[in-house]
Amino acid sequence: MGEGKESARAQVLAARSLVDEELVRLEASARAAVDVPARVRRNPGKAAGVAAGVGFVALGGPQKVLRAARNAIFGRPDPLPRSMLPGEIERALRDLGSDGDRVRGTLEREFARYLEEKAPQRRERDLSGVVAMLLGSVGKPVAQRYGQQLVERLFETDGDGFATHLEKVRERVDAAAGRPPKA
Repeated sequence: MGEGKESARAQVLAARSLVDEELVRLEASARAAVDVPARVRRNPGKAAGVAAGVGFVALGGPQKVLRAARNAIFGRPDPLPRSMLPGEIERALRDLGSDGDRVRGTLEREFARYLEEKAPQRRERDLSGVVAMLLGSVGKPVAQRYGQQLVERLFETDGDGFATHLEKVRERVDAAAGRPPKA
């Protein structure tokens, strides 16, 4: 029995030392991961790129780029109205009563019901907007490329036709200048 206890004790101590070693490695890994000054010293270009990327995202760059692309494709959206008929809204709110919680609950329920009623139209509109955006972003470069090819082919000349017309134009210019036609 004494040997079994000693063997179990040795196994527990070995497991504990392995856990301790893993904890040490984990701490070292975590410290290395958050040691920003050392990372900057090792790769200053990479650090500058990461900082620029974080700044771009933090300042709303992706939204601005997407908004500019959407405006370029679909045009600017109409601005929101300056007011929403405040007199009529005030009268409607007064008609709902003077209990603020009840009025708020009524407005929330009515708005939720309105959203449920309009959900199919909104989904259809959103889907058509996504499809239009995809078609615009894919279709514009394709249309430009094929348009350019069409114009090039339209103004492209074949060798025989070009030679014939060149000869006729030279004859006309020579005749207008009073030179004899070339043989």
